[in-house]
Amino acid sequence: MTAEQLVAKYTQGEAKSLSSQQAETDPSPLAIIGPDVQGQEELFTPGALALLTALSENFAGEVTELLAKRSQKQARIDKGELPDFLPETRAIRDGQWSIRGIPADLTDRRVEITGPVDRKMIINALNAKVKVFMADFEDSLAPSWQKVIEGQINLRDAVRGDISFTAPDTGKQYSLDPDPAVLICRVRGLHLKEKHVEYQSNAIPGALFDFALYFYHNYHQLLAKGSGPYFYLPKLESHLEARWWAKVFAFVEDRFCLKPGTIKCTCLIETLPAVFEMDEILYELRSNIVALNCGRWDYIFSYIKTLKNHADKVLPDRQAVTMDTKFLSAYSRLLIKTCHKRDALAMGGMAAFIPAKDEATNAQVLQKVRGDKELEARNGHDGTWVAHPGLADTAMEIFNRYIGPGETNQLHITRDVDAPISASELLSPCDGERTETGMRLNIRIAVQYIEAWIQGNGCVPIYGLMEDAATAEISRTSIWQWIKHGKSLSNGKLVTKELFNSMLKEELVTVKQELGSERFNSGQFAKAAELFTSITTADELVDFLTLPGYELLTA
Repeated sequence: MTAEQLVAKYTQGEAKSLSSQQAETDPSPLAIIGPDVQGQEELFTPGALALLTALSENFAGEVTELLAKRSQKQARIDKGELPDFLPETRAIRDGQWSIRGIPADLTDRRVEITGPVDRKMIINALNAKVKVFMADFEDSLAPSWQKVIEGQINLRDAVRGDISFTAPDTGKQYSLDPDPAVLICRVRGLHLKEKHVEYQSNAIPGALFDFALYFYHNYHQLLAKGSGPYFYLPKLESHLEARWWAKVFAFVEDRFCLKPGTIKCTCLIETLPAVFEMDEILYELRSNIVALNCGRWDYIFSYIKTLKNHADKVLPDRQAVTMDTKFLSAYSRLLIKTCHKRDALAMGGMAAFIPAKDEATNAQVLQKVRGDKELEARNGHDGTWVAHPGLADTAMEIFNRYIGPGETNQLHITRDVDAPISASELLSPCDGERTETGMRLNIRIAVQYIEAWIQGNGCVPIYGLMEDAATAEISRTSIWQWIKHGKSLSNGKLVTKELFNSMLKEELVTVKQELGSERFNSGQFAKAAELFTSITTADELVDFLTLPGYELLTA
C-alpha cells in the first residue's frame, strides 16, 4: 500500500475496526498472528491469554464506539462549534468530592524520567536520580511486534529485579541499583491497534494488550514489594473514555480478588477536548486515579488538530509556543487547581533537552531547563518530566526548593485566589512569527523522526532535543494548518503545497549533508518523505501520523 493510499485510509475512516455485533463460532476467538519473538511463550501463558480474551470480549467493542464519538465531536468543531465546559456535568465540577487516595510510593513524584522499553533504557532510567520512571509503549516507541514483546519481557525482568544488559559493542555491563525508581507503564492510546493480536478476526486495541500483559505478569510482585500496578493513560479526549478505563480496572480488580483501587493511574491531559473535562475525568476514575499530567507537546498538537478549520486559531513557529503563553499558562494553572481541589497530584511537562558535550552549550541547555522547571514549580506542580538522566539533578534541585524539607508535594497550593479560567483563555492562540527558518526546521525534524520511526525507533535525538511522536506531529500539522488557511511566512512567502514540496527537497539535501551519505542512503528517507508529503498535503488532516506509519513498520 502506498503512502497516499494509507493516508486515504485514515482520512476516510476506512480502517478496519472491532464491532461488538460481530460473533464467531470459534471457541478460541483470540489469535496471536504475529511472528515468533524469542521469549514470547513466557508472556502468552494460559492465564495471560485468558485475561486478554476476557478484556477483548468485554471492552474492545466499546472502543469503536468511543472513537466514533470523538469523530462526531470533531465534526461539530469543524463546522464552527468551539470546545467548552460541559453544562450537563456542572454538578460534578461544583461538587465536593475527592479521589480515593495515593499510595505511599506515589506521593513524591517531583522528578520523573520517561523513555521507551528497551532493556538498557529501562536500567538507566530506573537507576537515574529521579522518583519515577515512566516506561513507554506509546509516543516514544515505534510499536513493532518485536519491540512490544521485548518491552514486556524487559519490564517483567525489571519488576523481578533480575534485569541486566551487556552492550554488544563495548561489553559494558548494566544492572539495577538497590533502590530503583518507582515504575509506571504507559500504554498505547485508544486509537492505536495491535494488529498482531486478533479477537473475532479483528485487531484488538493496543491499550488492552499493553495493560493486560503488564498487569498479569507484574501485579503480584509489585504488590509484594509495597508498590502496585501503576499506569499512565495517554490521549484521553473525554470523561466517557475515562469511564471505560474505570470499568476495565474494576473488572480486573474483581477478577483477581484485589481491593478496589489497587490499580492506580495517571491521566495525561494532552488533548484540547480533555482540558474541559478534567474534573469529570478525575471523578470517573476516582477509585484509581492519583494524578493528571500536562502533556504539553501533544497538547499543542491537539490544539492544532482540534481547531484545524478555525482560521483565527493558527499558531506560529513551534519555538514560539512556550508555557508562558496565555493558552498554555491557563492550561497548566487550571490543571493544578483542579487536581489539588480533588487531592490529586498535578504533574508538569517534559524537558526534552539533551545535555551537550560542549560546556558553554550545556550551560545554555541547563538554563533553559531551569527556567521551564521554575515556572512549573512556582505555579504549583507537584513534579515534572525529564527525557535524559543528565537533567535530573537540575530539575530535582528546583522542585526540592519549592516543595521544601519534609514535604513530598505541593497539594497545599490550591490556587483558589485565581480568577476562574474561561474557555476563551484556553482557546486563545499565542502571538509569534511564522518564519521560513521555523518551517524548514519543522521539515527536517519531521522527516528525520518519521524515517527513524518506520525503522522501529520512536525516541530520537534531533538537534539537541529528544524527540518523540508528539513533536513530529506538531511539525507536520503546523505546516498543514498554514497551507490550509493560506498563511504567509514573515518574509512574505505564501505557504502552499508547492512551497512545502520545494522546501522538502532542499531540506533532504541538508539532512544528507548533516548525517552523511552512507547513513542517508542506507536509511528510509525516501519512504519517510513520501509519507510526510502525503500527510502534510492531504486535503483532510490525518489524525495521527502513527496510524499510516504503523502499517509501514516491519513486523
